[in-house]
Amino acid sequence: MSILALAADERVAEVEITEDELSVRLMDGRTISVPLVWYPRLLNATEKQRKNWRISGGGYGIHWEDVDEDLCTEGLLRGAPAPSPSISKVF
Repeated sequence: MSILALAADERVAEVEITEDELSVRLMDGRTISVPLVWYPRLLNATEKQRKNWRISGGGYGIHWEDVDEDLCTEGLLRGAPAPSPSISKVF
């Protein structure tokens, strides 16, 4: 018996942000959706700032210049929210 295995392509194809959700469509057709509350910089950004994103990191990242936010598909797939300010001060 043969099983067809499609290659995963975790590069960013498209980004959509609503008032409460971030959705990232990957090149392989999957969509990752996470609550915007996980990313306070994006949550507190204006609509214009949220729309000003670009693909970075060889296709595996998303950068928002206006709010100095960077996300990667690896972290999104892991379900990793942004570290809280108190945790980042420890490191």
